[in-house]
Amino acid sequence: MDMARRDTVPPALHPGRAWPLGATVADGGVNFAVFSQHATRIELCLFDADGRTELQRLPLPTRSGDVFHGHLPHAAPGLVYGLRAHGPWRPDRGHRFNPHKLLLDPWAREIVSPPGGFDWAAPHTGADPEHPQHPDTRDNGAHAFKARVVGDEAPPLPRLPHSAGADTLIYEVHLRGFTKQMPGVSEPLRGTYAGLAHDAAIAHLQRLGVTAVCLLPVQQHLDEAHLAARGLVNYWGYNTLGFFCPEPRYAAATTGAGVREEFREMVRRLHAAGIEVLLDVVYNHTPEGDERGPTLAWRGLDNASCYRLVDHAKPHYENWTGCGNTLDIRHPRMLQMVMDSLRHWVQHYGIDGFRFDLAPVLGRGDHGFDRANPFFKAVLQDPVLQGVRLIAEPWDVGPSGYQLGQFPRGWHEWNDRYRDTARAFWLGGDCTRGEFALRLAGSSDLYQARNRSPLESVNYIVSHDGFTLADLVSYDLRHNQANGENNRDGHGHNLSWNCGWEGPTTDPTVRARRARLQRALLASLLLSQGTPMLAAGDELGHTQQGNNNPYCQDNATTWIDWAAADASLLDFTAHVIALRKRLLPLAPRWYTGLPDAKGRADLAWLRRTGEPMAPEHWNNRMSRILGAWIGAPGRGGAPLLLLINGRDMDASFRLPPGQWLCELDSTQPDGRSTWTRDERPEYLLPARSVVLLRDAAP
Repeated sequence: MDMARRDTVPPALHPGRAWPLGATVADGGVNFAVFSQHATRIELCLFDADGRTELQRLPLPTRSGDVFHGHLPHAAPGLVYGLRAHGPWRPDRGHRFNPHKLLLDPWAREIVSPPGGFDWAAPHTGADPEHPQHPDTRDNGAHAFKARVVGDEAPPLPRLPHSAGADTLIYEVHLRGFTKQMPGVSEPLRGTYAGLAHDAAIAHLQRLGVTAVCLLPVQQHLDEAHLAARGLVNYWGYNTLGFFCPEPRYAAATTGAGVREEFREMVRRLHAAGIEVLLDVVYNHTPEGDERGPTLAWRGLDNASCYRLVDHAKPHYENWTGCGNTLDIRHPRMLQMVMDSLRHWVQHYGIDGFRFDLAPVLGRGDHGFDRANPFFKAVLQDPVLQGVRLIAEPWDVGPSGYQLGQFPRGWHEWNDRYRDTARAFWLGGDCTRGEFALRLAGSSDLYQARNRSPLESVNYIVSHDGFTLADLVSYDLRHNQANGENNRDGHGHNLSWNCGWEGPTTDPTVRARRARLQRALLASLLLSQGTPMLAAGDELGHTQQGNNNPYCQDNATTWIDWAAADASLLDFTAHVIALRKRLLPLAPRWYTGLPDAKGRADLAWLRRTGEPMAPEHWNNRMSRILGAWIGAPGRGGAPLLLLINGRDMDASFRLPPGQWLCELDSTQPDGRSTWTRDERPEYLLPARSVVLLRDAAP
């Protein structure tokens, strides 16, 4: 059907089907199904190929429950459309229907952006700017996002079989910043899906020993109005507009079909290299913001069903995300949208897992967070999602929003207590040896009592949010002036230490101290019990010049500077990762500390005198020296001895019996040592060091 001409007789819509939601090529045409519980009528609006001119408005003829639907015969892939919803304008009851606003289909597989990009000055607000209790009657169709019917859905792309749980190493990476300045990647491919799929990028991941990349949001997103006004962008992408669409800005391809195939080829290439692909996803809010924000899709289709509204003041939104609104996953159709989206990425793009931003939002019922929430049950029973890695950011900004350790069994969680304890131990914060040992050994206080695996703790010291590792030991204060918020944004409590000088320095003493601390932090992370996560660039000495909230910096601040990479730190990191895989000091099970038949404990914690720790030693907030005698390493074989000195002075450590060889000395630039035990009973443990010894006795 030629939709580029105005027919004298509008095309007839047949009843069609209520499922699946969105636009589906079927039965010699396209079926449209749109959810709205409270609308009185939904209109399908057809546009020319560029989305500039509205050609037809066709009411969807049939309603089945809360789904309006219709089938357009002879329509084909490529058809551009939007929606208009009729219903009550009663913000006091949560209803904001305004047919003057063109709406994007929330189930869109491809989004057509307005010519010249989204214009925040256009009349997108549903309410009259001067009289918020009344609807705005200006039409925004020419400036609104539209959807394009997709018919090139490729066959399912298989997922990669998971690596053994204990071997998993997650590498958190911004797809654009990782290759934007990478040597070996041609200029047109830098910062794209094809760039991450390039041999040069994959070679770096394999050299490190990465088993899974976790991509910062790559679902299509919208830059916020306040950033657009300052000429900035939402670089991190935590503002999703298209929950089914790869972000086209990250593609070398220029067509929708090309973007999707480039994404799929990236996944294929990473899978061929033995690397899983995990996505950071944002199902907690939308770009529509609070009641003053634009009407893009959900607000106009059924505001009262899509969002959590303040019970006693329904014109306002529960803002448990800090972004103005909170999606209401309690509603079956909102839960369906999330589940349909997850299945889409697994089936059509081969995605191996997800990291859920502000995940408690997904588990909030009528009375707070509940691990038996319908979302968790839906994921657990879904046949498509079986075996998919599920990782929670276990906090939001709502009441009782901190839920670390409270997610269902089988879920992984970002463990910020590990992060803060490791930083405090190494960088002079308030910390006991007992707390540090607890984090090294899987955070049993959070997971063991609920019969969860220590691998469910995702241990990290640095993520995208905050200082890089190099900046963590180079700055006491944040330096976020470039963000345009007068340095008020970002964390103020970083548990960082500048080692005696704020920012860059040529002082050799300060530089050596910083290098030693970076290696000690990396070694303790990579040898800990749990699932380690590295932030891309930390193995290279990547700096953001002290900006600890560069969410809006799509420039050299965040792009990895490969020309300035610290080659020795990369070698050290790869060496420690290889040691972890070869020896696995701490097994993926809970240790008891009890003796075996030969009287040897599976794990024993030691003082520098070689004697076991007593309670008064655990709680000493001044001491930074401890040892772990590991009688049952994860790979079996001979016992291991992990020695840690967080002080600024060398210390002697009395060794237990054994023919000890040094597998790791973090004070060495490459981590390697030739030390072997002689007749002396003690080991001189260097300042700020992590040392791993192996018993070479038969």
